[in-house]
Amino acid sequence: MYGKSYMGIERSTYLIDLEGKILQIWRKVKVPGHVEDVLAATQALNA
Repeated sequence: MYGKSYMGIERSTYLIDLEGKILQIWRKVKVPGHVEDVLAATQALNA
């Protein structure tokens, strides 16, 4: 943009349990299909 380089937006999602432990991290998330991935991970924890 106007001759300058920049990083832009990088989306990340963190799955954290009730004790505050990070269970899973998704980096450089693309919106389409991401909700289904997170939902599947949370459902797998309850199984």
